[in-house]
Amino acid sequence: MPKTGASSLLLRVISAAIMLPLAILATWLGEWPFAALAFLAGSMMLHEWLRMPGPYARSLLAGSLLGLAGSLLLVMFKHHNFAMGFLLLVAVALGLYMRHRFLWHTVGLLYIGLPCLLLLWLREDSEQGQHLVFWLLCVIWATDTGAYFAGRAIGGPKLIPSISPNKTWAGLGGGMACAALVGWLVARIDPGWPAPALALLAALVAVVSQAGDFFESGVKRHFGVKDTGTLIPGHGGALDRLDGLLFAVPFVTLIYILWGDLIWL
Repeated sequence: MPKTGASSLLLRVISAAIMLPLAILATWLGEWPFAALAFLAGSMMLHEWLRMPGPYARSLLAGSLLGLAGSLLLVMFKHHNFAMGFLLLVAVALGLYMRHRFLWHTVGLLYIGLPCLLLLWLREDSEQGQHLVFWLLCVIWATDTGAYFAGRAIGGPKLIPSISPNKTWAGLGGGMACAALVGWLVARIDPGWPAPALALLAALVAVVSQAGDFFESGVKRHFGVKDTGTLIPGHGGALDRLDGLLFAVPFVTLIYILWGDLIWL
């Protein structure tokens, strides 16, 4: 029997009530707890990514996890360039190992592994990194929440119905508005951060996050998959829940590198 709207919403709320405190605690602690969370999330997403086309060899997942774990360890020990190189090397090796799906396995490890590395790199700074990652996570959660409720309450024209028939322009606007508001509020925690600029940036992050959602929806539609998994009640799999973050992390990292002195300091 399909879930009603009320029961689906209840499952989403319960799941979020369990996951959010864990993510916030790991972000606050940083170091190894945060690295462990990044590895756990990345591992679940890799498993879901690899199984979308169908069954896969266990050695493929083992190799992917080795690449992810090794690169995260290199970041923890401040060998950032080696971390990127190691991840790329393992990604290409796995693609060659599974020659008939070279791009799928190579791109998959980079698509999931790179944001995990960048998130860990952003969190490295004891105070600035803690605030930045917390801000980013709050903006992503606000985007998803605002888009979900605005889309259901307002409805209206669809964004790209051929890829994701449930997403509307109203949902995108609601996600951007909610992200901007939350981004502004969280930015005010640190008096050194210009809250108006970060509110605008949060709205842009919301758009990038939605693009990540569409990318994953397009991949699922290509393989005829409704959800990447059933791990998170009300949300689907880990990849369903974190697809927007996978696009948002590289975007925010780029902004941080190019204009960090102007925006965050």
